[in-house]
Amino acid sequence: MAPYSLLVSRLQKALGARQYHVASVLCQRAKVAMSHFEPNEYIRYDLLEKNINIVRKRLNRPLTLSEKIVYGHLDDPANQEIERGKTYLRLRPDRVAMQDATAQMAMLQFISSGLPKVAVPSTIHCDHLIEAQLGGEKDLRRAKDINQEVYNFLATAGAKYGVGFWRPGSGIIHQIILENYAYPGVLLIGTDSHTPNGGGLGGICIGVGGADAVDVMAGIPWELKCPKVIGVKLTGSLSGWTSPKDVILKVAGILTVKGGTGAIVEYHGPGVDSISCTGMATICNMGAEIGATTSVFPYNHRMKKYLSKTGRADIANLADEFKDHLVPDSGCHYDQLIEINLSELKPHINGPFTPDLAHPVAEVGSVAEKEGWPLDIRVGLIGSCTNSSYEDMGRSAAVAKQALAHGLQCKSQFTITPGSEQIRATIERDGYAQILRDVGGIVLANACGPCIGQWDRKDIKKGEKNTIVTSYNRNFTGRNDANPETHAFVTSPEIVTALAIAGTLKFNPETDFLTGKDGKKFKLEAPDADELPRAEFDPGQDTYQHPPKDSSGQQVDVSPTSQRLQLLEPFDKWDGRDLEDLQILIKKHGIRWVVIGDENYGEGSSREHAALEPRHLGGRAIITKSFARIHETNLKKQGLLPLTFADPADYNKIHPVDKLTIKGLKDFAPGKPLTCIIKHPNGTQETILLNHTFNETQIEWFRAGSALNRMKELQK
Repeated sequence: MAPYSLLVSRLQKALGARQYHVASVLCQRAKVAMSHFEPNEYIRYDLLEKNINIVRKRLNRPLTLSEKIVYGHLDDPANQEIERGKTYLRLRPDRVAMQDATAQMAMLQFISSGLPKVAVPSTIHCDHLIEAQLGGEKDLRRAKDINQEVYNFLATAGAKYGVGFWRPGSGIIHQIILENYAYPGVLLIGTDSHTPNGGGLGGICIGVGGADAVDVMAGIPWELKCPKVIGVKLTGSLSGWTSPKDVILKVAGILTVKGGTGAIVEYHGPGVDSISCTGMATICNMGAEIGATTSVFPYNHRMKKYLSKTGRADIANLADEFKDHLVPDSGCHYDQLIEINLSELKPHINGPFTPDLAHPVAEVGSVAEKEGWPLDIRVGLIGSCTNSSYEDMGRSAAVAKQALAHGLQCKSQFTITPGSEQIRATIERDGYAQILRDVGGIVLANACGPCIGQWDRKDIKKGEKNTIVTSYNRNFTGRNDANPETHAFVTSPEIVTALAIAGTLKFNPETDFLTGKDGKKFKLEAPDADELPRAEFDPGQDTYQHPPKDSSGQQVDVSPTSQRLQLLEPFDKWDGRDLEDLQILIKKHGIRWVVIGDENYGEGSSREHAALEPRHLGGRAIITKSFARIHETNLKKQGLLPLTFADPADYNKIHPVDKLTIKGLKDFAPGKPLTCIIKHPNGTQETILLNHTFNETQIEWFRAGSALNRMKELQK
């Protein structure tokens, strides 16, 4: 279904606009619906307030906003042990969202649970399987044909188990969530690492693996290690070419790709009010690149404005009543504090090959010359879940319009990815899309596309050294086009547009001049655009499938001959013995083996296939210096042992020809290290200690063979 404006018109036709106000239909007896698609699921600020008061009395100190929302969703606030960075919290999230690549495994696992319906509002979003090739409509038709069996499975599984289904073409999961489902104070988990985008609307939105989503959909309390809180105090105000993207690019340069691990990044301070709601979402979205559990902004008038414009004024009014619980307490403590003066912040561009290599735009050209990075920009790409809002498109169009006025088009190839069908339809109506086409752009489908590597790139050969600039969030080697020699830089959409027009990294739009078609030099003015459309959003095409009220006759479509989908069989249980003589290399010979990794193992993805595949291939343990949060949980869920060296220097004691024995599993207990015996080919042995973060529940997952196996045991 299209968003609110279409729903309003349908309700008015059905009920009679003179007799009924839409708010009275969706918000009966002072209850406010979580979304327009689930009118009988209500926002429980009263429960949030009750839980916060219980915890505040216990802790007897001011609370951060992150703590209020997280602790406000505790399963047992009166007895839950709470210590930042130490204890595991049992939480009750409000809803679940899944993108189509990860939803397949999540729904297969939910089907295996044997439960009839999901316990919380849940949605599936088709955005990851559409490859950018020719342009929006053609690429969408091709994706529907290639992925028909996946889409049919997700649609029928959603209908069977009560999950809303957003069809291909509806848009990117995080933009859809922001437009329809996120709200101040929500606790939402999503099977994508950029779920924190919803923090732009004051929610705690956390990326997880599919097995975590299954727990929540099954009505089981969800476990999260009590996060630390990093405070980012913003002063001053944004102006000129500086954008919200520059805030997170700066923070990434400070904290690096693992500096936020195990923490929520909480933005606060007077500078917050100079940032639009969608700009806050941009900042929270890319917080995934510093390893943060999530990021969040306090509720303010910019969020209220966005809620109202997207047809949710009732939620904004309710949030006003509970505002004290949607902002941090005065005097609250942060584990780390960063201060950024927005008035002094300059436009940034980060890369190549890592999102934390930060450069001011004014300096990147000289750095590129020194490092030997290609200066010519082959492609500029704007959009993605990070930067595809109406404001982003408007600021980019404002830059493009200036170039067109002087007879210029982009020197580089240029692509535009709208974040949602609503954004696409609205920028078409308001002329932004045509301006971007006129300057040389191609409008792609409302999907992830090149940002996640869904890009059938034809202009270079693999191995050819080249530079691209994007408004995306990630730029790891080969991320966008599978070419390890593509030097990808991330920056704001307006800077991407300016650089695509100039065609070189050496161009600084703040100071440098372009030459118009008439031979005269001119300088681009800093872009200015509305943060929200002056008219209402155009909802575009109807792309939502409601789950039926009665799904008893609904069949789930999984072909027995499918090469992409298969109903799951349970893993074998732990046999009660220590893991002995584990091979280190992956051979696919049916032997049990172990992986040795370095820092931040599993960085950058919520996909649990990275845990399922090693398990299916005989893997039993992953030993590293440190783990990315989502992947560590995924490994535990699938019955593997994610372990870390007690002494990181022990990493150098292990070689591929060695065999390992992991001892102590019979007495496996929280906080108790395991022993690892390294057996060298010459007959010598060394013993090292391995740490872990398992709690009692997670140890039960290991013993049962997987979290899903344990769920079935508990049902019996």
